[in-house]
Amino acid sequence: MNGPNITSEPTLRLLVFLAMLGVLALLEILRPRRRLQYSKKSRWLNNFGISLLNSISIAVLVPITGVAAALLVKEKTWGLFNTIQASTWISFFVYLLIFDLTIYWQHRLFHRFKFLWRLHRMHHTDIDYDVSTGIRFHPLSILISTLIKFCLIILIGPPAIAVLISEVLLNATSMFNHSNVKLSKRFDATLRYFLVTPDMHRVHHSTIGAEHNKNFGFNFPWWDRLFGSYLAQPSLEQEEMSIGIEGYGESQAISMSVLLMQPFGKDEEVETTAPPD
Repeated sequence: MNGPNITSEPTLRLLVFLAMLGVLALLEILRPRRRLQYSKKSRWLNNFGISLLNSISIAVLVPITGVAAALLVKEKTWGLFNTIQASTWISFFVYLLIFDLTIYWQHRLFHRFKFLWRLHRMHHTDIDYDVSTGIRFHPLSILISTLIKFCLIILIGPPAIAVLISEVLLNATSMFNHSNVKLSKRFDATLRYFLVTPDMHRVHHSTIGAEHNKNFGFNFPWWDRLFGSYLAQPSLEQEEMSIGIEGYGESQAISMSVLLMQPFGKDEEVETTAPPD
């Protein structure tokens, strides 16, 4: 398994992003799951504007990519897989699992602690639910997540290709499971044994606190089942459930400038912390 070229990493990630966005955007038109309530144009301009700002901010603040970090860690022989004898394939798949498990617990921590929740809350205050919701995260939230991933790379010492694939997969599945695409009930029921589906993750965006503290997974659905945070369906039908955070209406949930200041504003009215295990 050959390692990726550092210079081609941004291009590859951008191409996968655009391809996934195009496919999902088309499917949202052809097979919408829910009727959107608010201006799609306004939401998309601001949600994708925030995503672009995140990319620029990380490029400026973190002058090294995950792939470059993995290559540096390998050169320094840091991390588990750089100190023990393991095939590239084994270290590849083990890292994918550990990476996804880390993202799951990171997500739970962002719901557990008030400071982290205030950053993550911007993602939840989107008042509609479509592919653009999957890239709507506060820049400080993205920065913290990036630092956590770098710590994981140093500890595990994964192959550079595993780092690249895990990032591409996370980005693609985030857009997929936030998409407004209607899947058949049978296909959804089968797929969610292997992958987080839009219907599964949409429960996590319910305005009901007991529901938005469920289904934390982004890629694989196994962690929610294993750690008791899985909820098959919301109390209301998927088409009828309310999306967002109580108290955050259109004026607080769309404008990019307002969203960037949202972590420093008022507290929301619904429960923000996960229920005790």
